[in-house]
Amino acid sequence: MKISNKVYDVLKWICLVVLPSLTTLWLGLSKVWGFPLAEEIGATLTLITAFLGALLGISSVKYRIEKGGES
Repeated sequence: MKISNKVYDVLKWICLVVLPSLTTLWLGLSKVWGFPLAEEIGATLTLITAFLGALLGISSVKYRIEKGGES
């Protein structure tokens, strides 16, 4: 599956900025306000971030190989 550069850039921004920030915010607020399932939700967000990061990394390598560049 090929994605456009714009979609790739948005997903990369979500993976590098939004999800880690959201995870930190959730864990911090959960501790202060006693929100339920703090660790479970924090771990889930972290796992989603790692999964998306891996997919984006694979996509980046495939793109470079297709363009004749180095992996």
